[in-house]
Amino acid sequence: MSQAGERVFTEAEKARMERNRIRALHLRQAKLVANPYQKKNGNLASGEDSIIKVQGTKYIDSGGGFLLEQPAIPTAGQAVTKQKETAGSTAENTNISNEAITIPVNYEECLDCGDAFVESYLFSNFGHTVCDKCRDPDGRHALITRTEAKAEYLLKECDFDRREPQLRYISRKNPHNVRWGEMKLYLLLQVEKRAMEVWGSEEELCRQHELREEKREVTKVKKYNKQMKNLRMEMRSSLYKKETKAIHEHEFGADTYNEEDDNYTHTCLTCSYTETYEKM
Repeated sequence: MSQAGERVFTEAEKARMERNRIRALHLRQAKLVANPYQKKNGNLASGEDSIIKVQGTKYIDSGGGFLLEQPAIPTAGQAVTKQKETAGSTAENTNISNEAITIPVNYEECLDCGDAFVESYLFSNFGHTVCDKCRDPDGRHALITRTEAKAEYLLKECDFDRREPQLRYISRKNPHNVRWGEMKLYLLLQVEKRAMEVWGSEEELCRQHELREEKREVTKVKKYNKQMKNLRMEMRSSLYKKETKAIHEHEFGADTYNEEDDNYTHTCLTCSYTETYEKM
């Protein structure tokens, strides 16, 4: 009987455990290769017969086809000096590792709440110093596409890319079609500020909108009149009948017989047209 809570292994599990134990034992025995450099009690496992002296230097025959130089046994004084040097170098390394590296952190002040922050979405992408708590993505801090900004604020390409400072933007995939080019999204506040730099005031911007609207209306009227004129010309051409001159009908006089040519000739009484013919 097994104690309460103790697991009972089945015969198949016991057999698998025994196979794993035997396999591990065989692997361990295979890794235990006789090492000619194995140390015994701190000294190399070699007798006096394995030491060979060549030109005053002692070598140990490893038995593997090459010689090893016998290590020099340090004296007591050398051992103490070496321990002191090792302790000094360890202390120096410890002092160096304990020195902390100071990394300067630049804090920015939020324009809305005045709190200090290190990083925010608007500051990282657009350089606008507003923290994430004060960000209003649907209101003051909304984004606008390049096409909409050009149409609404009458800006040109150079106003985005060449006028200093260049307006920063983020790229996003076009939601209408993935195959189209990526959209450039600008911060609405910065676009409005650039529009004021270009036009000077909101009144001037509104006036420019009105002028362009009037120009579009004039262009529309001209286009409409041109189309109506072409339509009228087409309608008139279909109703117009070309007048042709009436054909003159000859009225011939009496026939005259020519004996030499054996034919007849008669002349029109109105236009003096002469016609020669033969009678069958």
